Amino acid sequence: MAFFLNKTSMFQSQKMEDPMFQSRRPFHIEPGAREKALLEKDPALKRFKSSKEGVKRIKIFGNVLLTVVLAGACYEFYLKREARKKEQATTLGEQ
Repeated sequence: MAFFLNKTSMFQSQKMEDPMFQSRRPFHIEPGAREKALLEKDPALKRFKSSKEGVKRIKIFGNVLLTVVLAGACYEFYLKREARKKEQATTLGEQ
């Protein structure tokens, strides 16, 4: 166990000495005029953007619909199981 701890500490010290491992974050460069123009909001595209409230309502509706469908499927399985139990009880009662 001590051997592995010693090896990992050697690897970590080697990382710190290597300039490639010192900083993984790139230097910040100010965006140019073209990048700034691309990042600005375009009023022509405003009508194509969906509102957050509408998207939220659709998600809630989808979640409710999924819950109702799953509950219906579970209820159908329950009814089939109960019908099978009754059928088995009647066949055992006859014999």
